[in-house]
Amino acid sequence: MILPQPSAGGAAHALAQLPVRTALPALRAALDGPGTAVLCAPPGTGKTTLVPLVLAGLTGEGPVRRVLVAEPRRIAARAAARRMAWLLGGKVGEDIGFTVRGERRAGPRTVVEVVTTGVLLQRLQRDPELAGVDVVVLDECHERHLDADTSAAFLLDVRETLRPELRLVAASATTDAQGWARLLGGPDGAAPVIEAAGVSHPVGVVWAPPERPVRPAHGMRVDPALLTHVAGVVRRALREQSGDVLCFLPGVGEIGRVAGELTGVDAEVLQVHGRAPAEVQDAVLAGGNGARRVVLATSVAESSLTVPGVRVVVDSGLARVPRTDHARGLSALTTVRASRAAARQRAGRAGREAPGVVYRCWSESEDGRLPAFPDPEIKVADLTAFALQAACWGDPAASGLALLDAPPAGALAAAREVLTAIGAVDEDGRATERGTRMARLGLHPRLARALVDGAPEVGVRRAAEVVALLSEEPPRAYGDDLAAAWRTARRGGDAYAARWRQEARRLASAAGDPGARPASGSESASGAASGAASGSGEVSGAGEVPGSGRGQGAGGRTGAGSGRRPGAGEGAAAARSTGGGAGTGTNGSRNPAGSSDDAVAGLIAALAFPERVARVRGVGSYLMASGTGAELAGAGPRPGTRAGDTSRLWEAEWLAVAVADRPVGAVSARVRLAAVIDEATACAAARALYSSGEEVRWSDGDVVARTVTRLGAIELAARPLTAPDPGLLRDAVLSGLRREGPGLLRWSAGAMSLRQRMAFLHRELGAPWPDVSDAALLERVEEWLGVELGRARRRADLERIDAGQALARLLPWATGDAARFEELAPERIEVPSGSRIRVDYGGEQPVLAVKLQELFGRQESPRVADGRVPVLVHLLSPAGRPAAVTADLASFWRDGYRSVRAELRGRYPKHPWPEDPSTAEPTRHTTARLKRG
Repeated sequence: MILPQPSAGGAAHALAQLPVRTALPALRAALDGPGTAVLCAPPGTGKTTLVPLVLAGLTGEGPVRRVLVAEPRRIAARAAARRMAWLLGGKVGEDIGFTVRGERRAGPRTVVEVVTTGVLLQRLQRDPELAGVDVVVLDECHERHLDADTSAAFLLDVRETLRPELRLVAASATTDAQGWARLLGGPDGAAPVIEAAGVSHPVGVVWAPPERPVRPAHGMRVDPALLTHVAGVVRRALREQSGDVLCFLPGVGEIGRVAGELTGVDAEVLQVHGRAPAEVQDAVLAGGNGARRVVLATSVAESSLTVPGVRVVVDSGLARVPRTDHARGLSALTTVRASRAAARQRAGRAGREAPGVVYRCWSESEDGRLPAFPDPEIKVADLTAFALQAACWGDPAASGLALLDAPPAGALAAAREVLTAIGAVDEDGRATERGTRMARLGLHPRLARALVDGAPEVGVRRAAEVVALLSEEPPRAYGDDLAAAWRTARRGGDAYAARWRQEARRLASAAGDPGARPASGSESASGAASGAASGSGEVSGAGEVPGSGRGQGAGGRTGAGSGRRPGAGEGAAAARSTGGGAGTGTNGSRNPAGSSDDAVAGLIAALAFPERVARVRGVGSYLMASGTGAELAGAGPRPGTRAGDTSRLWEAEWLAVAVADRPVGAVSARVRLAAVIDEATACAAARALYSSGEEVRWSDGDVVARTVTRLGAIELAARPLTAPDPGLLRDAVLSGLRREGPGLLRWSAGAMSLRQRMAFLHRELGAPWPDVSDAALLERVEEWLGVELGRARRRADLERIDAGQALARLLPWATGDAARFEELAPERIEVPSGSRIRVDYGGEQPVLAVKLQELFGRQESPRVADGRVPVLVHLLSPAGRPAAVTADLASFWRDGYRSVRAELRGRYPKHPWPEDPSTAEPTRHTTARLKRG
């Protein structure tokens, strides 16, 4: 980008024109006093570019101080440095410099240096005092990125213990700053909050929801119908309004899709995101040359950058944020509805220079249901990199760090598991020498482990190249085969390939390859490089594995790798098994010449994600060592397909899955990027998950006893176990009983009756009569079924157990109440005819179903439970069909019997139907039989 040279005093002139000038006296006073301040200034007021110049004394006011400005994104760091250098009439690398991952342009004269928050974290770890730095400005702190929160916590620790004179400014584009003020002020009270009013041009709102419903975004997927609608709204805005159009979309893929939909519009279509070539970013920030422009951007343009000429904003209403599924071990960027705060920020872009309009692609009624603010990244992201930073800082539990939000305990524990498994921290959570080395690589710890352990086996350069490929997920056009994508990147001439080469050189240098040199002018590999970028390529932090841009990142609780540092023999075995032997290179590592690209790519991916090595279980279907299923994307090869026309992943028995996501409604993950490996490589890389031993468990409805060799959830080999341990057998039987319930036992009619009678007494009388529900029986299973459980070896043994005999053990024998069981809940009741009729206790009230004639002469209904509960009498016809129901026999004889008699006496003339049943003789027989005596 070629910018016109400013006139003399350009910075002073610009300062006089921008609203931030009103806040500078109060800001200076705050820094000269307590030393901390929160600066609230809307985008475009000059907080990012002019405030650092003033604090550094480069505008002719105040003493010269060295100022470090921390930005959350690389694109913003570069743009801010270039703008400040332009204002001073100089070049980047002189008074003004910047450092981002893999690129450094600063020198001895540099007074203001713009860095990413990842770079700042690395410097703090190397030099906690930040020697020579007078002021640190944390820009865009309202976005709550994890690296920014962590940097602030470390800086406050430095001010308290090492350098109380270090000045600290938290710059926010919103006025919601009280939390930051309390944090920066500490125990002495809140830090001063200084506000600069922005240029307030009115922005009209046009609600432009889709005409037809669209599917909600899920994971990385956005309904194509919504993107088509967004493109249509952009065309509408070009017709209805003047000026440039800025369109907000969640990610690079959506930007590309909408750009394709806008082919043929009468405007230049530009794309702004972290992966865009530098010349495109420069063109956007330089402004147009008279022709209208449509700028398609991610959230990077919300507050980090000023895009001149914009009068119209089209807002898709979507944002992309990190999320971690600890249950499945999947960590990824996911698409969510943008918050109302983000929507206000986006709309404000239209009114930066003049009155403008925002087209919102949702309805006004939906607007009120949007979240007020985005979730802080520390609440939702993978915390593995954060946990390693905290451990290296000397606070493994992060309990002493001044954070706006404490990290979730579960996520932090999961991170600790990963770090312990890869040898980055010891049992107490303290960083090991190996962990410190990993932290200084500027990578997610998983990728750092792959580089550290993979380099001795396949060579530093090749390991660095594969790790660089994993640190920023390749374009989808590169395919889903990691080795093939590696070859494509080597010969590629696109922007991704250029970034990949630069990162590979940086990593090779950092890992100790003397033949590798960082790109000219870039930060040295010893630690100033920032943390790995997020999947969108926009955020500098190492909190997410960059490969998670369209799918899975680094999350996962189990089996992250070896609990000790793997020995050379272990990795060498994997390398040999996947591609041949290796000699010794000049740098002391193994010569990788004997290993194929597939072998190297597979080993490195498996070392980074050992719990995601996977074995085939069907066509295109795999089981990962973590226990999560994985499916290859696409339809797979068809009959007649030539070799090479489909991904070779479809032919593989074993895979190392590098990137995966979970589609809507799917149980299994979907593989986005993987490498072919074999069993030996899988076992070497995931050695901590390897186990062999006796396995006695309840599976598929019965006891299974085997000697099993496993790699996590993957069963490698099994053989029957002839003499299993009795304790394990008992546990397995008990597990089956708990899983399937007491119904596994043999419940005869008598056993069911016993259980119902016991349940009735528990319900009506309470203690000492026991609860015999399924849950209660399973809770006391040892008490009533212990003897039989000791003899049971399989399901069939359980099915032979007489449940009634075992259940009787729960009767209150110790108190003597069991002797009254038959009295309180009789199994049968004798009726006037002499018959003993079974009582049904299965319902809410006991039921006695008896023929009407057998109750002649009885005045009162039977009662049970010490006379507390009347039995419900079901009076039956001579044929055994229900005739009447009553709990009060006397009332029935008096009022209800006549109608029953009138209805049934003609149907059953052979049976007695006396007019006064209360005095009649009860009988089971017909009238004739009764007369014969």
